[in-house]
Amino acid sequence: MASARRKVATAGLVLVLAAGAYVTLDAHDLAPGPLTLAAPVADPSPFPTAPGATSGGAATPALTDLDAAAPLPQTSTVQAAVDALLTDSRIGTSVGVTVVDQLTGEVLGSAQPDSAHQPASTAKLVTAVGALATLDPMSTLSTRTVREGDLVVLVGGGDVMLGDGAGDPTVVDGRAGLGDLAAQTADALALAGITTIRLGFDDSMFTGATVSPGWDPSYVSSGFVAPVTALAVHIGKLDASQEYGRRYADPSLAAAKVFAQRLAERGITVIGTPSRTTAPDGALPTGEVTSAPLKDIVGYFLDTSDNTVTEAVSRLVALDQGLPASFDGGTAAVLHAVGTLGVDTTGAHLTDASGLASGSALSATLLAGIVRVATSTDHPTLRSVIAELPIAGLTGTLYDRFTASDARGLVRAKTGSLPNVTSLAGTLVDADGRALVFVVLADATPEGGQDPPRRAIDAFVTGLAGCGCG
Repeated sequence: MASARRKVATAGLVLVLAAGAYVTLDAHDLAPGPLTLAAPVADPSPFPTAPGATSGGAATPALTDLDAAAPLPQTSTVQAAVDALLTDSRIGTSVGVTVVDQLTGEVLGSAQPDSAHQPASTAKLVTAVGALATLDPMSTLSTRTVREGDLVVLVGGGDVMLGDGAGDPTVVDGRAGLGDLAAQTADALALAGITTIRLGFDDSMFTGATVSPGWDPSYVSSGFVAPVTALAVHIGKLDASQEYGRRYADPSLAAAKVFAQRLAERGITVIGTPSRTTAPDGALPTGEVTSAPLKDIVGYFLDTSDNTVTEAVSRLVALDQGLPASFDGGTAAVLHAVGTLGVDTTGAHLTDASGLASGSALSATLLAGIVRVATSTDHPTLRSVIAELPIAGLTGTLYDRFTASDARGLVRAKTGSLPNVTSLAGTLVDADGRALVFVVLADATPEGGQDPPRRAIDAFVTGLAGCGCG
């Protein structure tokens, strides 16, 4: 018995020593367990910061609120600058100018501000503001296919920037792709057991002439504009990589031919040449692709000054107002739209919506009013118009102007260029931080190209930006 008790005691001592050793190991984190001598670990952050990342602080809006405390330029100084511009031989003898305070609308200097002048591409401001004041800026344009029997119809929805292959979600020109539409359509045909079709295309959404009688014939042949149809690949360009180049005489037919090629690559045989038709009522839907949002399309034509896209957008405004989707309908619609915003359109006339055609007439006062409306906090959906304007010396059609000027980066403006016509309309921030709206319309510039009048206008605008004359 004594021997047994000694064995039990010995075993107990071993267990106690072992337990003590384990506790020691646990406390020093050398064995698993709840004990530790290490300092307590802080609670983890619910949103850990990546190594090297720091807070960037509050983001600055692209268009900040206007500073009412910034000094207003002296009207005498601004008017003197306007008068000096009028004496510049590079600008010609027919000039309309206005400079107004962006915040209050006070006219600081002007010359013939209410007289009508050929606006050239500054007319695109009318179309841009008219479109975003009328239509949902986030709306998109659909290009569809429908089928009745063995007839498949490609239906244009006003997107003239279709891609010829897969759509690219990072771009505006080519956001919707005919390659994707062909894949959807081929899958629908396969489900119906159809491998051979006839192909039609329906571009009846737009009506009337596709080419304005006010366009010089060379504008189409040289690539400044394409015939305006409701269906086109890369704005009707034969070579999408060229800013200006040859355009298809029938962009809708060209798009349908591209679509036929994409179908063939999917194993669908297209009999004959695609033909213009109207989609049959009750035809079965077989595919659909959608464009970039309208606000991005408007931004595209403001930045690049693309005439064809502008004309297409004006027709969308016309349809919304119940007008024909034509040159006459589009111009009437966009002028009406800006008029509903309180801009006085008395005496204004547009031959086309892009400013490319001869015969259009706008005043500097009207364009300044449109710019001020677009900057107003009362119309937040319009502010993207100003945000997308070319920036002096940096972007769009102003990338190569103001490059050595104090106004570089401080001017956002829409350019206008036609034979003997040079115009510029937009906003700037002067040296005192005051935001100004300016418009210069010169439609009788001397022979010698765009460079001389542009230099005269740019010098005038640079003077306003560097004025510091509060």
